[in-house]
Parts: sequence; C-alpha cells; structure tokens
Amino acid sequence: MNTSKKAVVLLSGGLDSATCLAIANELGFACYALSVDYGQRHSAELTAARNVAAAVAAELKTIRLDLRVFGGSALTDDIDVPEAVGEGIPVTYVPARNTIMLSLALAWAEVLGAGDIFIGVNAVDYSGYPDCRPEFIKSYEQMANIATKAGVENNRLSIHTPLIDLSKADIIRKGTELGVDYRLTVSCYQADHGGRACGVCDSCRIRASGFKEAGVSDPTRYQPA
Repeated sequence: MNTSKKAVVLLSGGLDSATCLAIANELGFACYALSVDYGQRHSAELTAARNVAAAVAAELKTIRLDLRVFGGSALTDDIDVPEAVGEGIPVTYVPARNTIMLSLALAWAEVLGAGDIFIGVNAVDYSGYPDCRPEFIKSYEQMANIATKAGVENNRLSIHTPLIDLSKADIIRKGTELGVDYRLTVSCYQADHGGRACGVCDSCRIRASGFKEAGVSDPTRYQPA
C-alpha cells in the first residue's frame, strides 16, 4: 500500500464516516481525520470520532466552530428533533455544513500536501440534504481546483465519495467486511452524554433498519425506554 499518499477524511463519529475512513485506509492512503465541533446537540459523536480514528491509528484533528450563533437547524438551535421522516428538506439540515467542513478539509489538505479528501455522503443523505448531492460534490471539487495554490500549480485535488450510491445496508456490509467496529460509532441526533442512542429519531430509525436489512447484529447502545 502506498501510505505516502495522504488523504483528509471528514469524520463525524457516525456510521457512514467510520466506513468512509476504513475505505480510505484500505485503499492505502495515509489518513488524516478531521472532526468538527460545530455546536451540535451533543458531544458524544466527537468522542466517537476520537475512538474511530484511534482504532485505525489515524491522526485526528478536531476544530471548534460554533454554528449555534446562526442556528436554523434542530442540531444547532432550540428546535425539536423529528421522530418521523417528513417532506422536503428536514429540520436536521444544518445550513452550509458540508460546504464549511469541506473548506476546512481543503485547507488542511493543502498544508499536508494531500491531493485527496474523503466524505461519507450517500444516497440516503442526498435524497433530503442539498449539500450531499453528487452535483454539489462535483461543483465543489471544480471550485477547489480553481481556488487553491495546489490547483493552480496543477496538483489536482479529488473529493472521494465512496458511499455515494450505497444504501445504509450496503454501507454496513462494506464496513463489516473491512472490520469497522460499529460499537464505537454514534449516529443519533440526540444521544446522551454516554453516547447511548434515543432509538426514535430519524437517524436512529435509518441506522436500525440498515443493520436489519444487512443481516448484521445491531451493536447500538440505546437509552432506557
């Protein structure tokens, strides 16, 4: 494996990003994980990101950027987290979150001399989140190669979305093949301080359904009913 080839991997601590990190690692990249404390409802996913990165010996950098000053999302404002899938863009959408996170990853990639960024967006996400769509990723990559010193000097940057066409069950199957320990991950929008999932939010329902469909035992720790 060519471990001299560096990649920045956005790592939230959730199921998708953990799988994305495992894929980048399997492809032979020297992985630099980036986690963002953006004022989300709980810090359990940040702890999960540290544990996931440590499991594959990836360097982790955590950046503090408080998006609660803007609000506008159930994850960064005093808005209830929905327990059912609604129509249109969900209230759990955080305005410009992936644009901001990709920009942070881009900055670190330039400093590292890394030509690759991995992000775990997928088909489940881009059905409702505009900044998870393939056309957004393509457009951002084009912009990044225009706006950076690396791009201008013909050191092209690539943004990889290895989960983009996968269902949640497919992602879990792939991660299981790669040895991802999903016990370390937190996907719940309103997990408690210990990382236990609520079991009723949209994210929890999708995650549980994915494990069931994949035929893989669900290792998620849930809060008492």
